[in-house]
Amino acid sequence: MFELLEHPADIGFRARGGSPAQLFEACAEALVSVAIEVDAVEPRHAYPLAAEGDDTASLLINWLNEVLFLWDARRLALRRFGVLELAPGRVSGEALGEPWDPARHRAKLVVKGVTYHQLRVGEDEQGWYAEVFVDI
Repeated sequence: MFELLEHPADIGFRARGGSPAQLFEACAEALVSVAIEVDAVEPRHAYPLAAEGDDTASLLINWLNEVLFLWDARRLALRRFGVLELAPGRVSGEALGEPWDPARHRAKLVVKGVTYHQLRVGEDEQGWYAEVFVDI
């Protein structure tokens, strides 16, 4: 569950999850929806995904930068994400998608990186939330 956020120079999203793992999954889905049209992506293959960080915020940023690496460097169209392990300092899971096919997949924006700019991660009475901005 996520929504896009307005920003003069970049783009951001606000995501929510009932648990930290669900939040990480929702943030990954939000990130790829900024970069590509996800409706045409078939979750045919699972690709391993892992990151490390000193705290929840850095762990989330590093997780999202790994998602971006799969999209940008490995040329994978991704649609869904699953967190298999979330422990202090480490997250691992998988990205579901398929190799990029320019005939079927449409890019939207070029995402250069995930930033700490205006990053917010926390828990409230509705569960876990994050506000993340990316460089485009």
